[in-house]
Amino acid sequence: MTRAVPEPRKTLDPDRVAEWLARHPDFFVGREGLLQQLKVPHPEAHGTTSLLERLVYDLRRRAEQAEWRLEQLLESARHNEVQYRRTRELVLALLEAEDADALGQALATQMSEHFQIPAVALWCPSQLTDHEPLPPQPPRHVLDEHAGVRLAALLDGRTSRCTRLTPTDWGRLLPHTRPPRQAGSCALTRLTLGEPMGYLVMASPDPDHFRASMDTLFTEYLGDVLARLLLRHAPAPHGCPTSHG
Repeated sequence: MTRAVPEPRKTLDPDRVAEWLARHPDFFVGREGLLQQLKVPHPEAHGTTSLLERLVYDLRRRAEQAEWRLEQLLESARHNEVQYRRTRELVLALLEAEDADALGQALATQMSEHFQIPAVALWCPSQLTDHEPLPPQPPRHVLDEHAGVRLAALLDGRTSRCTRLTPTDWGRLLPHTRPPRQAGSCALTRLTLGEPMGYLVMASPDPDHFRASMDTLFTEYLGDVLARLLLRHAPAPHGCPTSHG
């Protein structure tokens, strides 16, 4: 009488089989025909496919993912290069400005043409403008108590911030421009160089141009540059020369 051979699935634990194969990676050496007989689930369709076809599929997917990651890195590098060139042109234009009004005009032009930011304002304390022969020209404005309180409230204790800007606040903080009908967005930073030197406001009618989650490193960097240049261009009180070094 012939004894019935038990089915492998009833006698072998799949996990133990997998563990054994992991410890014996050379098991299929000399058993290539067995590899061709093995069937595994197809990842995109019902049914099964050969192990070799599945391996080819997995390798192709990995190659596609690696190519996608490489393209993302190249795109990031291209974006960073463009931003570097724009920032370089901006800083050079600010350095070439002959006075504070020209500085403000250069800032507004560069922001509009290269960064798609249509409205900017520089709020400077009166001690930076009192001794100028003429009142500041937009986008420069003399920082009064009303504007200072509102700007401090929008910053909410931070050095810089991106936030929504209501039409009312737009009219108060960028009075030389026409406010949008609906809320826009802005990036704010406090200008300091040992002491408070005012505020920089950059605004867009697009409510998503400046989002709260955005990094403010560029805004703070620009604020640092502007604070130094504003101090350089500030005329000294009569009888007290100012160093422009």
